[in-house]
Amino acid sequence: MNEKLINLRAAMQEQGIDAYLIPSGDAHKSEYVADRWKTRAWLTGFTGSAGLAIVTQEHAGLWTDSRYFLQAETQLADSGFVLHKQGIPHAPEHLAWLRDNLEEGDTVGCDGRQFSVGDVKNIRNKIKAKNAELVTDIDLIDDIWEDRPALPGDPIFAHPVEFAGKSRAEKLAEIRAQMTADYYLVTALDEIAWAFNLRGYDVECNPVFYAFAVIGREQTWLFTNIEKVTVELTNILAADKIFLKPYVVIKTFLAGLHEEATVQYDKGTANIQLFESVRDGRAKAEKNIIQQLKAVKNPTEIEHTRRAMVKDGVALLRLYRWLEKTLPVRSIPETEVAEVLADFRSKQKDYYGESFDAIVGYKGNGAIVHYRAERATCADIEAEGILLLDSGGQYYDGTTDITRTVSLGGATDEEKFCYTRVLKGHIELAAAVFPVGTRGAQLDTLARMHLWQAGLNYGHGTGHGVGFFLNVHEGPQGFAPNPVTSRGTTVFKPGMITSNEPGFYKDGAFGMRIENLILCVEAGENEYGKWLKFEDLTLFPIDTDLIDIQQMTAREIAWLNDYHAKVFAELSPELDREERAWLEAKTAKIG
Repeated sequence: MNEKLINLRAAMQEQGIDAYLIPSGDAHKSEYVADRWKTRAWLTGFTGSAGLAIVTQEHAGLWTDSRYFLQAETQLADSGFVLHKQGIPHAPEHLAWLRDNLEEGDTVGCDGRQFSVGDVKNIRNKIKAKNAELVTDIDLIDDIWEDRPALPGDPIFAHPVEFAGKSRAEKLAEIRAQMTADYYLVTALDEIAWAFNLRGYDVECNPVFYAFAVIGREQTWLFTNIEKVTVELTNILAADKIFLKPYVVIKTFLAGLHEEATVQYDKGTANIQLFESVRDGRAKAEKNIIQQLKAVKNPTEIEHTRRAMVKDGVALLRLYRWLEKTLPVRSIPETEVAEVLADFRSKQKDYYGESFDAIVGYKGNGAIVHYRAERATCADIEAEGILLLDSGGQYYDGTTDITRTVSLGGATDEEKFCYTRVLKGHIELAAAVFPVGTRGAQLDTLARMHLWQAGLNYGHGTGHGVGFFLNVHEGPQGFAPNPVTSRGTTVFKPGMITSNEPGFYKDGAFGMRIENLILCVEAGENEYGKWLKFEDLTLFPIDTDLIDIQQMTAREIAWLNDYHAKVFAELSPELDREERAWLEAKTAKIG
């Protein structure tokens, strides 16, 4: 029996809480969090990055989407939690269950630091049918997690303007030009890191640090652990009228602003406790200024990203050559592949770390979309079957994210058929030309059309925005079938970097995904308007051994040959003679 669950229910009963909500995020609505904020994972055992738990005295449920179904079923075994499969990623389907299972006048509790203003509004709207009350200032997990970790104490460091392309003073001026209030409250960690040209080590794989920020018309306050900032950096920030305050005083600061002060915030990221710290009627929900600015990369960021892609391509080439040399001699644990790849990346200039834990899925494990191999339980890779490798690197000059699916020998007709359908969809999206104003949900269809024609599909979105030496998953744009989420509704603009990653998964057999990062660029103008297209940034061969050439059109073959010519031209100058010969063979023309 799950003793943590027993203890939570006892605490709920003591506090008069009938249902308690435990999300995945922290006080900043982060997707990936420091150990202190891994409350849902600690309680349930499910470690996926997306999911929410609801506990009542009679039921304990975990809601997550199709990326994590297989993982959740395994990790929730014997936990006391029941998996609720979401039909649509990021949809609040748990709220309908909550409403239907509440009694008249029940009390629902949560740690409001982990719920945005928008989240709380949705919960209250849903439970009002039962005249239920929502209490947002109760952290029951802290009461029962005896050895809960503290927030990290690693130093904060500057991200030089030669990488960032704009100084923090320039960025703050751009933000202030769009402000509609006296102050702008910033809570998302990647937005703070971008705006102040600062980075940190607080969250694994994400170069961010825990902080809040309040941007005023003349000066700015950064709320963080002051001990993490050197005297030299403190003085540099002060020269730009950026002043440090302790992380824990943010609510007191907001409450103490002058009576007429207005505070602008983003209802999707600002947590409810901060919102309630502002004087009644003085908080204004407005668009997220920094998210929009950050999504459009400046020319310096784009040029550095191109350089990062070369380094990443070289590291991957050395990994796959090592794989091909080693497999005839011995089997290789999935975890070893991730370790060797990280080592090859670490030898590249300006490397910081991996941008996420590599997904190394051999055969059936590849069908677990966000699979994470563990040394004790992972598969041993042999010289046959399908291997899916999804990985990324963090460099001071860019963030990468790439997936390749390769045949290690003996590919079946079914595997080749499915892989080719995925490749055709990948090419369809990569080669798209579309009018200004086009949104992610419209483009998502292109990546699925060839799978749909065969009665096949995949359950995740086709792509997400990517940061610049920041979070590998970045809003607002993306490719998604859901027309409600930001990925489905955001209009594409030149300068946005987005992943293109259609896939197909057969439970217990194989998983396939082909992912490149693509840059939105201008494609001309005529009497019908302005047009956009994509430029491939990722530089690594796409496996041709899995292609059923009979399914490919002349246009698709030409695209692949052109892409491979680009890969060879960009990577070969960085390679020795043997590596260049390997790459030449992998990028040879087909058809």
